Amino acid sequence: MATPRGRSAGSGWSYRPALDGVRAFAVAGVVLFHGGVGLLSGGFLGVDAFFVLSGFLITSLLLAERAATGTIGLVAFWGRRARRLLPALLVVLAVVVTVGRGLQRDDVSVGLLRGDALAALGYVANWRMIYRGSDYFTASAAPSPLQHTWSLGIEEQFYLIWPMVVLALLGLGAWRQSRSVLLIVCLVGAAESAIAGAVLYRADDVNRAYFGTDTRAQALLIGAAAAVLLAWRPTVRPADQRATRRTAASVALGVAALFGVIGTAWLWTHAHGTDAWLYRGGLTAGALAIAAVIAHAVLSPTSVTARVLSLAPIVWLGKISYGVYLWHWPLFQYLDAERTGLAGANLLALRCAALLAISAASYVLIERPIRTGRWHAGLPRPVPVSAALVGVVAVAGTGAVVLAGTTPGTPQPVRPASIALSPMPTTTETAAAPMSRPGRRPGTKPRIDVFGDSVAWTLGTYLPEHPQLQVKVRAMQGCGIARLPDIWELDAPHTNYPGCTRWDERWRRGVQTDDPDVAVILLDRWELMARRLDGAYQHVGEPAYDAYLTSELGLAVSIAGDRGARVVLLTAPYTHRAERPDGSLYGEDQPERVKAWNTLLRDYAAQHRDQVTVLDLNKVVCPKGRFTWSIDGLRVRSDGLHFTPAGVQEVIAPWLLPRLWSIAATGSP
Repeated sequence: MATPRGRSAGSGWSYRPALDGVRAFAVAGVVLFHGGVGLLSGGFLGVDAFFVLSGFLITSLLLAERAATGTIGLVAFWGRRARRLLPALLVVLAVVVTVGRGLQRDDVSVGLLRGDALAALGYVANWRMIYRGSDYFTASAAPSPLQHTWSLGIEEQFYLIWPMVVLALLGLGAWRQSRSVLLIVCLVGAAESAIAGAVLYRADDVNRAYFGTDTRAQALLIGAAAAVLLAWRPTVRPADQRATRRTAASVALGVAALFGVIGTAWLWTHAHGTDAWLYRGGLTAGALAIAAVIAHAVLSPTSVTARVLSLAPIVWLGKISYGVYLWHWPLFQYLDAERTGLAGANLLALRCAALLAISAASYVLIERPIRTGRWHAGLPRPVPVSAALVGVVAVAGTGAVVLAGTTPGTPQPVRPASIALSPMPTTTETAAAPMSRPGRRPGTKPRIDVFGDSVAWTLGTYLPEHPQLQVKVRAMQGCGIARLPDIWELDAPHTNYPGCTRWDERWRRGVQTDDPDVAVILLDRWELMARRLDGAYQHVGEPAYDAYLTSELGLAVSIAGDRGARVVLLTAPYTHRAERPDGSLYGEDQPERVKAWNTLLRDYAAQHRDQVTVLDLNKVVCPKGRFTWSIDGLRVRSDGLHFTPAGVQEVIAPWLLPRLWSIAATGSP
């Protein structure tokens, strides 16, 4: 996150070390929040501190330049912003795409990375994050390594539009009158932004309210309003009256700053990103608190506020804060518990050490030289050419790297199976088999239906065609059999996707249409999540919730076997969909829940042996008793949850299809 620093040409605005201190606390809050420090549940509000500071500094610079020169050089302003923001961002994008291409485990993620990188390059990442998920697989994909660039998009959109607004408003009349109009615009705009956030907030999807330029502009405009107020000083006033008023104003501002610090501390330790109150006044209060601290630090440079914010280590962190913000999120995504073998404090320490080293190098080697034009000894001096031309070439080159580095691989075709099946038993031997059941619709091939969620969908869809079997996929992406609406997913509230509560109707229609001989049921993630039952979140392995799941499972089995099909329950494989910020597993990925669910399946099957068979899929795709991405060098899981086409064709199908054939023909595997 970048905010302007230094002196604008002819502006008279000088550097304030305390403002680097504000940057330091802001970026520290964001980094520690993303690093899994539980105390800072609202550390993400450090972004709002950046917004307020940006609004304050940009407006202060624009007002000072207008007062000193009579105008505002828009092209020069945008040029300074480009030199400050673009170089480090282009490097991050190139590295993320180049390195991240090899770390993305499926083509869905690669395709999403391309869109994310191009959106970041065009500074519209916030709108990209709102509308990023267009189907179940993209909506449930792992977090983007460029997700944090949403805030850069909002700031750059502000940098593009706000100087033109200020220039236009300051030209409407006399200096003091035009500043009054500007202040009114800031306050009205901030109020409208806050109202938009409250109106657009939705408990089941906060993205529109959280990422929207219109909903988050309030912090930028509150900072801008503070700049207008601080620049608004009478030019003529008796000395004693001036001193008295300054003293009173300093005391009042000091009290406001104290409450601002207390309010900020409370918000950063108590807020959660999905809290309704946050979008109904909480963000506004947080921005006002930061504005009070900034104003006090600027007007009272000898105050405790300013002295603390000006401490050398804090200022140093503030100076490299843009690089820290740019690098922290992709670095944290790559340095995870799975790759490092670390978790908790040890993982955070490794991440922070690497982050500070990379950010410091970025500041010394890239950001400061390009921003100031001063090159250190030993660094080659660039050949003097047009800055605009260099910028265009750099952006175009980065765009080419993005496109080249995010080209999805060629999908492997689903090949017809060369899996040998035993000869069909004689009529006598199959008298009690599903294919010999009374009322079966004519057909010589065993009919297999696959039911379940998106994991079952990938299994059924990627099964190779076999000349002796007929397979239909009736799985519903995003839907298990649990229907309780309040879900705890990735440590945040969630609810069912549309239509999931009517899964039984869809299953019934599939059974009536297909008349399967074998109904395969694979249920995984949705049954492993905690849901609110009897007023409290519960999950598989707890008696009351197990009773609920058993009831739904009984309904599922009765529907799947309604026309006499043998029901096959596949055990759920271990998963590794995502990690908590501290490196630990989310509840739905914990092996204990998988084991509890599979035990429930076996217990149910033991009580219904005449209709149900359990096949241990978990043992096939997790042969060492723990989650695995690959078997003998072959990738079997695409994203820690779903199966790859190659994994289904070459690992699962040779094991599964002969058993389904045998069950259809004889009633047993």
